[in-house]
Amino acid sequence: MINTVINKIKEYKNYTKELVGLSIPIILGNVGNMLIGVGDVIVAGRHSTITLAAISIASAIFMTFLIAGIGFMASISPVVSNLRGKRIPSKNLFRVTTVYSLLIGFLFFALIRLIIPTVPYMGLADDLAFYVVEYLEISSWGTFAGLLFVAFKEFLQAYEIVVFPNLIVVGAIFLNVFLNIVLVFGYFGFPELGVKGLAIASLIVRWLMAIFLFIYCIPFLRGKTSKYKSYIKDLIKTGWPISLAMFFEFLGFNITAVLVGKFSAVYAACHNIIVTMTGTTYMIPLSISNAAAIKVGFANGEKNIANIKKYTITGYILIIGYMAMNMILYGVFPKQLLEIFTNDAIVVQTCLPVFGIVLCFLFFDGMQCACVGALKGLKETKPIMWTMAFAYLIVSIPIGSLLAFKYNIVLNGFWAGLACGIIVACIISNTILLRKIKKLAKNYQ
Repeated sequence: MINTVINKIKEYKNYTKELVGLSIPIILGNVGNMLIGVGDVIVAGRHSTITLAAISIASAIFMTFLIAGIGFMASISPVVSNLRGKRIPSKNLFRVTTVYSLLIGFLFFALIRLIIPTVPYMGLADDLAFYVVEYLEISSWGTFAGLLFVAFKEFLQAYEIVVFPNLIVVGAIFLNVFLNIVLVFGYFGFPELGVKGLAIASLIVRWLMAIFLFIYCIPFLRGKTSKYKSYIKDLIKTGWPISLAMFFEFLGFNITAVLVGKFSAVYAACHNIIVTMTGTTYMIPLSISNAAAIKVGFANGEKNIANIKKYTITGYILIIGYMAMNMILYGVFPKQLLEIFTNDAIVVQTCLPVFGIVLCFLFFDGMQCACVGALKGLKETKPIMWTMAFAYLIVSIPIGSLLAFKYNIVLNGFWAGLACGIIVACIISNTILLRKIKKLAKNYQ
């Protein structure tokens, strides 16, 4: 009995090493991506409360569409991993991947441009609406670069080439902060551009990231592309549900951001800070989830049910453990964490009462993240889409709106709605995953 337990621990230790080893560079990249946004928030907060509120709403709208586009790119690594597991050559599909990302980029660029004229009719304050439009008009041109970079990164990730792409993201953090400071406040002869400066800095950084990673990927352009039609079909089949799932999730948060903005700029700033904090925390679970999707995808291609189960369980253990540590940090040092983002005492005091709800949200968000990684690896993405649509549009937004508009529980109300939504999503997704693994175990036998 004792020997069996020891052997199990050793076995899972190896799976943990593999997942952690693959996750660390992805963590650097994902945290880096989030820190680029954090840099925007910190610089905006130091400039003015109006700038912070404007960037909160503008980036919420922009990222809703960009994230939906990234959802289409997110299918690349699990699809290519499954091909590798089946021992099907796939390096020559890089050229097709590039074209695919450009076409998806054009689609979402057009959608953003169509939404811009509607901003003045969203019920925002006049000064906020002007800056939101200004930001979106500039940032929309970064859609192509943002999706190209993610496509290249996902393709390399499927081959477990994760160091260089994520080092680019780390370098982009510092460049973005530098450009933000120079353009927002006006240094080295540049005028003070405020919100416009934030948009220009982000645009420059996104294009440089895409260009540098494309140069690195040039060797993948060699060879003749074959069987690309079935590859594209698989990308779209796997990708569109991920895209809509991510869209619904971000739509839930960003509708909340817009609704919060209807009450006051202080509430909008508070919501943005809390979203930035929880989003930054989420980057490590997301990275582990991405690594698990690659490993589960490869095991699925091999039809190895033992590895599917073990990589899934290992992902859960790592993510839940990490989220538990963060819950302690949030519970003990809420004020200190908030003061990293703003020196406005009113904003800090308004945020503090929400942290009890945020702790609940973090735990179930981690559980959901672990589940989604395994489902992506199994290319079981439609259930994720329907789950997120139900959780955010049917549960989160109605509950939050009811508490805010009827009972005047604004920030706490909206975050209570978001917490309820993620709890529902967690229960549904985990039920689906358990059933899927049982079905695969039977089929593979």
